[in-house]
Amino acid sequence: MSRPGTGAGAAPALPALIAVHTVLAWAGRAAVLRARSRRARRAPRPTVVIGAGRPGRRIAAVLREHPEYGLRPVARVVAGEPGPPPAGSAGSAGPAGPAGGTGGTGSAGGASARGAPGPLSRPAVDPGELPVVPPVPRELDRLIGRHGPVDALFTHHPAGPGDAALLRRLWERGGVAWLVEADPALRRPALAEPGGTAVRGAHLWGHPCRRLDPPPRRRVAGAAKRAVDVVGAATGLVLGAPLLAGCALAVRLADGPGVIFRQERVGRDGRPFVIHKFRTLRPNDDREAATRWSIADDRRMSRVGRALRRTSLDELPQLWDVLRGEMSLVGPRPERPHFVERFGQVYPGYAERHRMPVGLTGLAQTSGLRGDTSIEDRVRFDNHYIDTWSFWRDLRILARTAAECVRCKGA
Repeated sequence: MSRPGTGAGAAPALPALIAVHTVLAWAGRAAVLRARSRRARRAPRPTVVIGAGRPGRRIAAVLREHPEYGLRPVARVVAGEPGPPPAGSAGSAGPAGPAGGTGGTGSAGGASARGAPGPLSRPAVDPGELPVVPPVPRELDRLIGRHGPVDALFTHHPAGPGDAALLRRLWERGGVAWLVEADPALRRPALAEPGGTAVRGAHLWGHPCRRLDPPPRRRVAGAAKRAVDVVGAATGLVLGAPLLAGCALAVRLADGPGVIFRQERVGRDGRPFVIHKFRTLRPNDDREAATRWSIADDRRMSRVGRALRRTSLDELPQLWDVLRGEMSLVGPRPERPHFVERFGQVYPGYAERHRMPVGLTGLAQTSGLRGDTSIEDRVRFDNHYIDTWSFWRDLRILARTAAECVRCKGA
């Protein structure tokens, strides 16, 4: 039995508790937003603005003038907007994504525009000293290699083939893109179209924003492929430990110290990494190692080296590179920076190979394109593999690779 007056005293306390709870909730939210803003200012994410003319310049100016958004503009991606070469380093200060939403880091990959081979063009510069980069894969990959992963802000809906390729590459690399209303005339047509997420209250200095999300399947597939790589590489290293030890001993006895050969290669997003192989030949100098195309017929190669190359056992240490996340079990084969630069200028679509992790083996290799074979054919096979990727295809490629190693059909 309650005491007299208990119910009467509890009634006035309830509104007070609600008011205290509301104030604390507001204070907590404000503290989180302030912490996010401070973190964003300390580490702004490199950002490219994809859009020509006045809308693109307006959004770039907003990023430069309002660093509280945490997006540091490094370039505008524009087709057909020439300008003078840059006088100095690109970008200016310009972290959470657009206000009201959360941004992400990704890569503004190259467009699918495949122009005629020619010399690399130099970025142009707008009045704010922001480089203007054409939507050419090799130029965009170079930009990403210089600044690291970048965010992307579209000032128009990515409906064309070139924009669709940019958006696809951004998604494939785990990036986040935003559609920003830079022109009031585009308010309803652009932001009302399907295919994105409307983040309530999201804006960039008053410009409404909508996040452009990838289909869920891409994210799940990327995570699943990485899980298969980790399990497969770890299993291969454990079960193949005796074979690895035997190969290492054979190389040491035949060719002396320096069993493992390390060399710089270009991986996903055009980023360099160090690949590991069993040494089959000792080059005269670093220049020969970096620029000589094929050593298949080199007389300096020992019998052990030839045997390792014929059976592809010299590639086994790359399982460690797969485990580290630098490579995948299946994907386009990585190449040296010298040849990536050279082939990128000559073969349209070559840079498109870098929108997926490089692999220990690939569709081109199991189709006979190994060693001194057509680069144009390899590019075509590699891009076809990326566009039509599936787990079933990866398993078939791995099975065919194992069969070719047993038949000693290596390079």
